[in-house]
Amino acid sequence: MSENLEIVETDKNSLSIKEFIFKYLRFLPLFIIIMVMALVGAFLFLRYSTPIYRASGTLLLRNDNANSRSTEKFEQIFQSDGQRNIQSEIEFIRSRPLMNRVVEELNLNFTYHSVGKVRETDVYKSSPFHVEILNKIDSVPFRLDIDFINSYGFKLDAKGPVLSFNQAFQHGKNTLRLVKDEGIIGEKYKVWWEPTASVAARLKGDLLVTPQGQGSNIITVAVQATNPQKASDAVNQLMEEYQQAIVEEKKLSTQRTLEFIDERLKVVEKEVDSATAAIVNFRRANNLIDEETQSSSYFQNLTETDRQLNEQNSKLEVARILESYLRSRSNAFSLVPSSLGLDDQTLNTLISAYNVAQLRRKELIDGNAPPENVTVVQVTDQIEKLRVNILENLNNIQKAISNQIADLRRENASSEAQVRSLPAKQQILIDLERNQQTKLGVYNILLQKREESAISRAGTISNIKVLEPAYPSHTPVKPNHRNIYLMAFALGLFLPIAIIVLLEMLNDKVTERSDIEKLTKAPILGEIGHSSAKASLVVVPNSRNVIAEQFRIIRSNLEYVLNHVKKPVIVVTSSFSGEGKSFVSINIGAVMALAGKKTVILEFDIRKPKIMTNLDLPKKPGLTNYLLGKAEIQDLFVPVPGYTNLFVLPCGPVPPNPSEILLDPQLKTLFEYLKENFDTVVMDTAPVGMVSDAQTLSRFGDATLYIVRQRHTFKKQVNLIDEFYREKKLPKVNIIVNDVKATGKYGYYGAGRYGYGYGYGAGYFDDEIEQSTGFFGRWFGANGKAKSKRKTKV
Repeated sequence: MSENLEIVETDKNSLSIKEFIFKYLRFLPLFIIIMVMALVGAFLFLRYSTPIYRASGTLLLRNDNANSRSTEKFEQIFQSDGQRNIQSEIEFIRSRPLMNRVVEELNLNFTYHSVGKVRETDVYKSSPFHVEILNKIDSVPFRLDIDFINSYGFKLDAKGPVLSFNQAFQHGKNTLRLVKDEGIIGEKYKVWWEPTASVAARLKGDLLVTPQGQGSNIITVAVQATNPQKASDAVNQLMEEYQQAIVEEKKLSTQRTLEFIDERLKVVEKEVDSATAAIVNFRRANNLIDEETQSSSYFQNLTETDRQLNEQNSKLEVARILESYLRSRSNAFSLVPSSLGLDDQTLNTLISAYNVAQLRRKELIDGNAPPENVTVVQVTDQIEKLRVNILENLNNIQKAISNQIADLRRENASSEAQVRSLPAKQQILIDLERNQQTKLGVYNILLQKREESAISRAGTISNIKVLEPAYPSHTPVKPNHRNIYLMAFALGLFLPIAIIVLLEMLNDKVTERSDIEKLTKAPILGEIGHSSAKASLVVVPNSRNVIAEQFRIIRSNLEYVLNHVKKPVIVVTSSFSGEGKSFVSINIGAVMALAGKKTVILEFDIRKPKIMTNLDLPKKPGLTNYLLGKAEIQDLFVPVPGYTNLFVLPCGPVPPNPSEILLDPQLKTLFEYLKENFDTVVMDTAPVGMVSDAQTLSRFGDATLYIVRQRHTFKKQVNLIDEFYREKKLPKVNIIVNDVKATGKYGYYGAGRYGYGYGYGAGYFDDEIEQSTGFFGRWFGANGKAKSKRKTKV
């Protein structure tokens, strides 16, 4: 038993795969059409789209101070400012001022396009002419449409006079001229001019700057453009401008130091001159010519301590100068001069970092970044923290120098005690010379620092090295041919599926056997194929056509449903009109009659009777006449021509109260008479989904054939069938699927179950429908003009 269940389950799985294949294989032409359209669309898109080219180069950011341990002044002059932040450098490269310099250097304000039959081509640096602006009034972008009449003459915007090269002409408020360059002149060109800011903004959008890996000092610079040469030139020029900007940044820092030293030199120089003049005047007034012989032994120690005191006083004064400079709010965003001789490594490092931060802030402000910008605020905070640290360091340095001065003064006090014995005039002279030495010490330090700064400025080099310049690549990166065709292929594959799924989701009618099986447990007795014959009666004596065989299969299945009922009454109904009740009733009656059973078809759809009309029989008195007592039952039966055992009991005149007339007690007498005189009774009733006639008559029935028409019956009406089946409101409900298209999706499901579609094209039946041999006819089931061909019986 378990083996049989396993075989059945395997068959169901196999059927599901076949259902899936046949479901979408039927739409193969739709797939082919959309696929061809998608691929043709991709081809046209690639044919007419403007190609985009990419060029890239690499930069190395060298940190010259990273491993340097030198303390020699002259070597430190040529070292860079220390380690540079990669992300800050990337933002610097992408800054608007740098983009403006690239645009102006390459003259990218002008764009030249050659107009072809298919598309326009960017002829950067290959244009046979260029436009010069002789007099520019405004900065509004403009375009020139140039049509060349010959190699020397052209028209603007296909109108106006013929102009020649080097001839000035007016365009808007601007005066322009065309200058001839080398190259063959085409027929049509378009020239655009845009202001630097607009071109720089677009260039920034096409720029990609990325570091090569985490922690790497190598930066990749890439630009996309409509011309490969333009892309490579933009990258190379940008890297060159970046190097120059770095050099200018360093020179600016050195220049500020030189300006500060020059200002201080002017002040100190006046103080030295004043001290020297005082000594000279004192010597003349007091006739002091060779005072050294008077104090040679006493002044040796005093001179040495004075020299050291002068040096320390000079350093202390420099420290105070730097502190005063930093505390002044007017210098809040100005560069700080170098340490001016203060040999403190921490102070030098802090000042270097402070100047780098000041330059970064200046770059951001010059790049139109507002002061409240997040990056500007961060850099400003960094500057303030560094300023506080420098002031704290200067305070420590001053304390240390003050301690050294105190020690030297104590040592000097001892020497001065010996000097006191000298004459008063000599003592005054010594004080004057000491003041002069102090001023000269500061002056010499400033001179030394000025020379160092001048040498540094002259030897300034960039710490940015171009590792690999950009080269033009003639292979476009956009559009990507491979990706476009893959997208077109995917669209051609999935769009039809989406259309089919959408149509199925929107479809609310029965199209597949599974639509019925999902909604009801009522058994499906059989399927009836689509009949293109004009006559409703297709089951005729000695017929072997497909439809007739399907009705014979239904007749066989009915024997199991009726369970050997000797004289059954079969109720035929449906959900609403147009589903083929009359067609099925007529042919069920015919197939029963051909089996030798005396059969009568009752035209009980008394609202819209169709049996007599479909059989081409004249209208006669019938059921309503009998129920009204105006006729005898034995006089109402109409024999069907060509059939020995087939009769029809017509409806008769349509009554005004059909529902009430079916409640007449005479119905019981009628059915008793029918069972005595006929072997099979077929009742064609009104649609049970619209009126209650079928339910009223169901008490006389032994089985119900519920008609569902493919692509006609709504799915929600199948729920009504399930209700009748579960609640047994109709006797032994069985479903017959009518008007099934052999070429449609449903055709597969009947095959192998109840015979529908079995043997098509194999010459098994008498009248086979020869399908249209056209492409769409074969796939979509377009019958066209169906041809019947008679097979010879064997």
